Amino acid sequence: MSNLEPDPQEGVWGGRASVAAEPVRELLPGREVVLGTRAVGTSGPGPGGMVVTRTLPHRDRRMVGAWCFVDQYGPQNIADLPGMRVPPHPHAGLHTVSWLVEGEVLHRDSLGSRQLIRPGQLGLMTAGRGIAHSEESPQDRSPLLHGVQLWVAMPDRHRHVEPDFAHHPVPPVPTDLGVMVRVLIGELDGLTSPATVYSPLVGAEATLEAGVETRLPLRPEFEYAAVTLSGSVQVDGVTVVPGTLLYLGRDRVDLTVRSERPGRVLLLGGEPFDEQIVMWWNFVGRSHDEIVQARQDWAAGQRFGVVQGYDGDPLPAPPMPTARLKPRGRHR
Repeated sequence: MSNLEPDPQEGVWGGRASVAAEPVRELLPGREVVLGTRAVGTSGPGPGGMVVTRTLPHRDRRMVGAWCFVDQYGPQNIADLPGMRVPPHPHAGLHTVSWLVEGEVLHRDSLGSRQLIRPGQLGLMTAGRGIAHSEESPQDRSPLLHGVQLWVAMPDRHRHVEPDFAHHPVPPVPTDLGVMVRVLIGELDGLTSPATVYSPLVGAEATLEAGVETRLPLRPEFEYAAVTLSGSVQVDGVTVVPGTLLYLGRDRVDLTVRSERPGRVLLLGGEPFDEQIVMWWNFVGRSHDEIVQARQDWAAGQRFGVVQGYDGDPLPAPPMPTARLKPRGRHR
């Protein structure tokens, strides 16, 4: 998914400064972002637009391990609406992770991939040196759309690899009575994902029946966060509802999760990302000039390739801000 904000903010973050070295409970509210333009005189999105809740980057916590971007969308009834419609756009220096709770998304990219992604299936795109893709709701689709789009920053030694797209079914595995776990990325409780990433990290979804409590084993050297996808889930005693992110810090060996009614929670974690990154629009780089070059390459039709089959024009890049980057840490 593209960051379709007309005026995306630049930022430099990463490194271990301000990474919590101990368990913490920071409940961070997300912010509403309109993908596309608002209809004049309304508070909703314009034709073809969607409203998402962005919980990462947050002004108070910009990364969790290598995870650097979390957008939640839906549940939205799209039976009489266009649904998701994100035109071809570029990415560089990151992985995109597509995960659905309900509905379907059709992915196309400049490698020639054309893949329908359904709930329980991981869509993992490695941008590497550069790729373009589009995402849209198919014509024959479910009435509800609900999911999450995440980005993972790639470490410097790997961020210029050739681009790739992988599609993996992720079967649910019972870990306790009334608990199903899917591991999207990395390893959790002996369950290992087939997804290829370049940083030590984990992404896992736990689905809980009403009144169920479970403990998820963690790695003390990882930092973690939890995002509720549906229901209302208590994580380490803190109620986490959709649209918020609970940052959990490090030095944990397990995590208690409880749901009074059926719920789903996404656990994100990884070793603190040592490198400082520059993130602007759909690019993750290391300097202001590198971001400028990526934008120029996209405008010139170079480097990122062409997405075939999408009925519409590619997204133009927004203008760069007039000021150069001023380094900031990963925490305010």
